[in-house]
Amino acid sequence: MSSTFPTLLLDEVELRPGRPPVLRADTTGDAPRWAAEHREALRAVVAEHGCVLVRGLGLRDVAGARAVFERLSTGLTAEREAFAPRRTHADGVYSSAQWPQNQPMCMHHEQSYTLEFPGMLLLACLTAPHRGGATGVADAAAVLEELPTALTERFEREGWLLTRSYNDEIGSSLAEAFGTDERGAVEDYCRAHAIECAWQPDGTLRTRQRRSAVIRHPVSGRRCWFNQVAFLNEWTLAPEVREYLVEVYGADGLPFNTRFGGGDPIGEDVVRLLNEVYETRTAREPWQAGDLMIVDNLRTAHSREPFEGPRDVLVAMADPVRLSDCSPTFEVTAR
Repeated sequence: MSSTFPTLLLDEVELRPGRPPVLRADTTGDAPRWAAEHREALRAVVAEHGCVLVRGLGLRDVAGARAVFERLSTGLTAEREAFAPRRTHADGVYSSAQWPQNQPMCMHHEQSYTLEFPGMLLLACLTAPHRGGATGVADAAAVLEELPTALTERFEREGWLLTRSYNDEIGSSLAEAFGTDERGAVEDYCRAHAIECAWQPDGTLRTRQRRSAVIRHPVSGRRCWFNQVAFLNEWTLAPEVREYLVEVYGADGLPFNTRFGGGDPIGEDVVRLLNEVYETRTAREPWQAGDLMIVDNLRTAHSREPFEGPRDVLVAMADPVRLSDCSPTFEVTAR
């Protein structure tokens, strides 16, 4: 491949305000071959822009999408510590998280609460919804710059705290999150991944894990707002959903919630501010059947908007990155 080829492909990317970068592919019907031939060029586009929506690949089934995913990544990874169930279609290929279609999934970085997270997300749209359902994207470095300095400095000092209460009704089960529901194995996983865990009298599990809210991209060195502080916070939930969950599980037993790293609650005003800043930086484009989106998971946050009608978007997580390689603002020690 010519060394100028990535530059040529960069020149073909459509850049419009309020939309993600779009690249139109001419595959002549062989999407995996096209992906293999353009692998380094596509990765260069993502390195330059943080994400790209590839239109024209004609992806129609799991096998074709997985073949494209494998050719573009250095390796697909299994999901761990999932906050919502997914259907597994093939090794490393999942459905979108099962989340009410009338509720948004607000901006977040996939698995940003883990010690090792995907560096790349690959999404393939097999069926586009009738209305809504776009996967929005937002530049994490730009979001960090726009947030109030006093707030980001506090998060840099303290990090953020994720609390979870596992039950059989809301969110992922123990088996879905940890790959097992055997107590000893779950406890071993938690010790190895710097997660505090405590079994409750009713047999349910509660966990706490503290992570850096700001990291440096291991390749570019850019400082990024990298977390799920807003998305997994109680104040992002619809009011009626939050009221129901508090009534059923209690304020300390919510399926998931976030706090400042020191343990103080995060106020509704802070969550509202975070989501407002995300919205000012959101780029969106309605899905079309056959589309592929490639996302740098560290540099670019993503969301899922409410939708109507069937929506089938496959997800793969790839190119794992360790938190310790991203200049975390404090040391996380596994036991």
